[in-house]
Amino acid sequence: MKSQPAFFLSLLVLALVSGSCSRNSQKQNATLPALDTATFHRLVDGKEIKLYTLKNSKGTEVWLTNYGARILSVITPDSAGNRADITLGYHTFDEYLNDNMYLGCIVGRYANRIAKGKFALDGVTYNLYLNNGPNTLHGGLKGFDKHVWDSRQNGDTVFFSYLSKDGEEGYPGNLTVNVFYTLTDDNRLVLDMQAETDKKTIINLTNHAYFNLNGEGTGDILGHDLTLVADAITPVDSTLIPTGELMPVDNTPFDFRKPQTIGARINESHQQLLYGKGYDHNWVLSKAPGSFGLAARLHSPVTGRILEIWTTQPGIQFYSGNFMDGTAKGKSGGIYAFRNGLALEPHHFPDSPNQKNFPSVVLNPGEKFHETIEYVFSAGK
Repeated sequence: MKSQPAFFLSLLVLALVSGSCSRNSQKQNATLPALDTATFHRLVDGKEIKLYTLKNSKGTEVWLTNYGARILSVITPDSAGNRADITLGYHTFDEYLNDNMYLGCIVGRYANRIAKGKFALDGVTYNLYLNNGPNTLHGGLKGFDKHVWDSRQNGDTVFFSYLSKDGEEGYPGNLTVNVFYTLTDDNRLVLDMQAETDKKTIINLTNHAYFNLNGEGTGDILGHDLTLVADAITPVDSTLIPTGELMPVDNTPFDFRKPQTIGARINESHQQLLYGKGYDHNWVLSKAPGSFGLAARLHSPVTGRILEIWTTQPGIQFYSGNFMDGTAKGKSGGIYAFRNGLALEPHHFPDSPNQKNFPSVVLNPGEKFHETIEYVFSAGK
């Protein structure tokens, strides 16, 4: 039999080891995502709010809701196999009702800005709600992000559908929108967007997810490396409306054709950076119009996570979180402060209805709007 000191020492070591294993196990098995799912069980505008989950064998998990056809969470492993949620969002549903950052949603009927809330089709001028200074942003007062979509899940695909009625937010035509999210086993989240109208109208759709590849709630994104496959941007005026020109990125802080650290040049005194309080601009993608190609590559040197974005769309808006003011509380409990996330939004150019030289955003009866965005997740060094 062991002596009493040796016996009690053995018990103490065993307790410490067991406690450490227990804590590590709890940490590794922490519930992701940090959503209070009970708060989503409700009706909005007489429609049931629904939650959907997509998972694959690579450890990637995507949570979606039919409120705004919205991405709530994207959980991916880093280079060491540790999983984290890399999209910004809220803990409860009520916070989404008051969201003014468009976290994870489909924005429309027209994503981005329309100057002075006006555009004309066949000589008829349409007036929109001004919700961004003198301009209209992301569809107006109650855009697609604030509606409950019809939805269903079929295996690895979640389908969302919404009828935007003629005159909604000032836009003409009954527009039927169908959106498909598919998570593949090779770590691609495919977003397929389709629409048809019964009257000539305009349309510009994208997803407005905010990413932080270190994990949401971990701080700013200034240390991320970004590549944008674009030779020019559409420069803007002081209200962030394009001037109609194309500005080559050569010898400017907007040249991301090779990987650049986001924070390296963001505070330079370039007039375009001053207008946007950082990056909040549309890059003109170099690929052929209508073709499917690489638009952006984002990399975190801290976690090794990589996000590639491929698309059929002609442009991509890079927004570096310049208007995040610390008033929003993130899903894991921390405050989302200045530049704690970034958005990469493949889309048609801002204010295209008023810019004759930009790719057309007009949709006619009998035509089909069809654009694709793919988010490809991986991890390296």
